[in-house]
Amino acid sequence: MSDACQSPTLESWPDYRAVWRWHFYAGLFCIPFVVILSITGAIYLFKPQIDGWIDRSYDHLQVTGMASSAVQQIQTALAAVPGSSLDAYELPTAADTAIRVIVRQNGETIRVYIHPETLQVLKIIPENQQFTRILFRLHGELLAGDKGSMVVELAASWTIIMIVTGLYLWWPRQANGLGGVVYPRLRAGSRIFWRDIHSVTGVWISLLALFLLLSGLPWAKSWGNYFKTVRRLTGTAVARQDWTNGSSDSLAGGKPNNTNEHSEHSEHGGHGSRPRPVPKDLTIVDRIVAIVRPLNLAPPVLIAPPQLGSEDWTVKSDAENRTQRAELVVDGTSGAIISRENFLDRRLIDRIVGIGISAHQGQLFGWPNQLLGLLTASGLLLLCVSGVVMWWRRRASGVLGAPKIRLNPRVSLGLIALVVAFAVYLPLFGASLILVLLIEKLILRRIPGVSHWLGLRVG
Repeated sequence: MSDACQSPTLESWPDYRAVWRWHFYAGLFCIPFVVILSITGAIYLFKPQIDGWIDRSYDHLQVTGMASSAVQQIQTALAAVPGSSLDAYELPTAADTAIRVIVRQNGETIRVYIHPETLQVLKIIPENQQFTRILFRLHGELLAGDKGSMVVELAASWTIIMIVTGLYLWWPRQANGLGGVVYPRLRAGSRIFWRDIHSVTGVWISLLALFLLLSGLPWAKSWGNYFKTVRRLTGTAVARQDWTNGSSDSLAGGKPNNTNEHSEHSEHGGHGSRPRPVPKDLTIVDRIVAIVRPLNLAPPVLIAPPQLGSEDWTVKSDAENRTQRAELVVDGTSGAIISRENFLDRRLIDRIVGIGISAHQGQLFGWPNQLLGLLTASGLLLLCVSGVVMWWRRRASGVLGAPKIRLNPRVSLGLIALVVAFAVYLPLFGASLILVLLIEKLILRRIPGVSHWLGLRVG
């Protein structure tokens, strides 16, 4: 990947061929992951609609009389899952919808659907087996836990590099008109067609793609921990942030009062594994329901029992649009509200990340947000297809097809500064870059056949 050769000269701006090589290798590594993340992300944008369709038979039940109490519903759910404990009770949104009670059995979170009037158990499903949860885990961690999360983060980091270098290559230098710059020339031959499709699509979706990549980093295991460390050092950390990063963090209790986050990027899964004591008096739930219902909190609203060492219950709006969320602490004896934290009460950095996550998931401003996400994902897929087509058509027989190194490469101060900045912001990228450069210098360049195939020889 490096362009270090004989007697490099020092320049202010990056060498075009050097940037081209970076773009090529970044794309070579990223394309398989970009395809997976684009497809799964595009589907996940419509999580509310998908969940609604899957649960459609439980949202319009026949109810003729008075609904049972919350206590009865919780007791029914606990009896349906022997040996379980209450994790959260979801406030019903209508009289004819199934009651959702979330219980925990042997560390696993299970959702129980109950008829509000007859107390018939309609469905029992572990949270991790729900379709959107599986889709999320595929999108955020390739179904491979924390290791998969780090692979996705590494791919996202190099995709950022691919987009930035692509913008540099696209930048008009000797353009004659707007063709090939802001719109593709569709009738100028196949070579120009595919080049314009690639470059013009890239420039139109680049900012949206960068936003999706950057807003997804707080979920990643490595970058999320890095971010937490920076927050501690700068005095901006909070007792519990509104998202978790990595599967192990979820299982360690990073999201103890949240039963809906299971379906989101790697914060996703977790109510936490910290044990909850058996509440002394479950009738408090009915009192809490009566107090909370008039507040009209954005659904889903989750009522969770106290953690060990506390008697206070938690009521949390877990709305997909995080700007609508609120969290209440409720007295476990009287049901009175002790405190309330709205979205605007949080630290600025938490609000910024929350807005980014909601926009990333297509839930910040309704269907236009979903449409933008879908267009961005479609554009990324088109970039992958057009990039592969151009590579295949241009590559010579017997070589990978990477741009060759210049005889007198230029060492760019601008490029060095940019790489250092990216390495600081994306530490996993920085570590992988050092590893790749060492392997290239110490191994790949010393094997003539491999060096020729990779394009590491001067051309």
